[in-house]
Amino acid sequence: MNLWLRVLHLIIASLFRPRLDAVRDVSRLTYRVWPHDLDTSLHMNNGRYWTLMDLGRSDIMIRSGLWRPILRHGWVPVVGAGQIRFRRELRPFRPFTLETRILTWSDSHVVMEHRLVSTGRDGSPILNAIALVRAGIYDRRERGFVPVSRLLAEVGIQEKAPSVTPEVEAFLRAEEALKSAA
Repeated sequence: MNLWLRVLHLIIASLFRPRLDAVRDVSRLTYRVWPHDLDTSLHMNNGRYWTLMDLGRSDIMIRSGLWRPILRHGWVPVVGAGQIRFRRELRPFRPFTLETRILTWSDSHVVMEHRLVSTGRDGSPILNAIALVRAGIYDRRERGFVPVSRLLAEVGIQEKAPSVTPEVEAFLRAEEALKSAA
C-alpha cells in the first residue's frame, strides 16, 4: 500500500512541478524512511531502494511528457539490468532525496543513474546509495524495444547520446557478460 500512496502522490505532485527535459535535467524527489521501509536491521530494506528508483524513472517519464506516447502506443517501460552500491544506511524517519537522470543511451536502451542522498548533521550531503540501470520501452505489438531516437522525437528531442563514462562502460560490459552466461 505504501508504494501506491507514493505513486499517487507522485502523479498529483507532477501536475504542479516544472517540466523536465528528459536528457538534461535531474529529477529530485524527497522522501522519508518510514517503518514499513525497514528490514530486520532497522534500516531501509535493500529492495525498497529499487522500488523507490521506479518512482524516479516515473517522474522523468511524467514530467518530460514521455508518458503520453508510452500510453498512446501501449508501450511498456522495462528495466533490463541494474547495479547498486550501498554507501551509508538510511535509518528510520531519515529524510533523503532521490536524484534520477539519464546518463546516455544506445539504439534501444537508456542508462540512468539513481542517487539517494541525505544530509549530515553539519549540512553536508551524504551519498547513501548509487545505482545504474539499463532500461528500455518495449512495444508488445512489434515484440521489440522502441528506438530511443523515436521515443525522444515523440517529445521533440533530437540529441546525440552523451559519451559513455568509464563507470557506465564497465556496467554495460558486466551486464553483457551476465546476459551471455544465461
